[in-house]
Amino acid sequence: MNPIEHIRGFHDQLTDWRRDFHAHPETGFEEHRTSALVAERLEAMGIEVHRNIGRTGVVGVLRSGRGNRAIGLRADMDALDMPEANGFAHRSTVPGKMHGCGHDGHTTMLLGAARYLAETKHFDGIVHFIFQPAEEGQGGAQAMIEDGLFERFPCDAVYGLHNRPGLPVGHYAIRTGPMMAGCAFFDLHIHGKGGHGARPESVVDPVVCGAQVVNAWQSIVARNVAPNDTAVVSVTGFTAGTAYNVIPERVALRGTVRAFRVETMRLLEERMRSLAQSIATGFGATAELDFREITVPVVNGAEQTALIADAAAALVGEPHVDRNRLAAMGSEDFSYMLAERPGAYILVGNGSGEGSCEVHNPSYDFNDAAIPYGAGILAAVVERELPPAP
Repeated sequence: MNPIEHIRGFHDQLTDWRRDFHAHPETGFEEHRTSALVAERLEAMGIEVHRNIGRTGVVGVLRSGRGNRAIGLRADMDALDMPEANGFAHRSTVPGKMHGCGHDGHTTMLLGAARYLAETKHFDGIVHFIFQPAEEGQGGAQAMIEDGLFERFPCDAVYGLHNRPGLPVGHYAIRTGPMMAGCAFFDLHIHGKGGHGARPESVVDPVVCGAQVVNAWQSIVARNVAPNDTAVVSVTGFTAGTAYNVIPERVALRGTVRAFRVETMRLLEERMRSLAQSIATGFGATAELDFREITVPVVNGAEQTALIADAAAALVGEPHVDRNRLAAMGSEDFSYMLAERPGAYILVGNGSGEGSCEVHNPSYDFNDAAIPYGAGILAAVVERELPPAP
């Protein structure tokens, strides 16, 4: 049985659900309407439901046969704090918020997989449907884990997915090992001595100091990170002064750091801190760095990657499965679940037509044609992990 074909039988309903989620976006830990609808729909399928895991998270539990092995399937539910530029009927009804990353589609895909598995029960074991809040940099995965996710719902393996604009609908992409980078955000505050812009000799200029720090930080990847490793240090904000003739007392820098290894992330932090402090000392200023881990790298297990890639190939054919996708510098807090349990994270094609611009864009929209493929691969990996007893 091909789950995709079965799921096509209720594709229209899933499309309606997805567009309703899109029209009513809720950001991190505010997904009250979304989680309530998820819980109601799971219950209507006959699935055991647990609410308020990690504040607004939901876990559904479905058992079949006598097996004790358990598989976790995870989708994120939160939207973004950004305005929407689309004009279609299901555009956001909440000013300043939109589903600009496709989490409305991911939630719908997992609901589709849940309905298929509840109807067919072509597996032997336990499936935990994990609907996670607050993926967009607010620690939703950690919140669920700290709330006892894997103690209350033990999983032998966990699987997640994300839509990929530009990858054709009906295609999948994955790789073993690092799939996405770990992410950190930083704020640097430099404190000098302000004064008149016409008398710079009487001040300690934090603007010049900050500019030197920005330049020095660009040497870290080039001169401290091994050529066969990969990292990014990006200063994305520089705030200094409000008047033309006043040298300010303080400046603030902010930005992001990405790396595929935790050890590399620690190296970046150490070098950023050391350079900022030494440069500030040389100028007679002081520097304080606040370096915050947002996610660790997404690292796919070899066994689980092969299993879900094989499942994808069985669904759509080997030519439509990229098993060696280039790792991406984007981040994903499903990484914390993969740090706790073996598993894999796969990309599902979102196409290249209208609305399939890059995620986090005000004109983005999830492609509803991708729903059966996302739901289908989640269902198929369960059937492979938990084959029914003969």
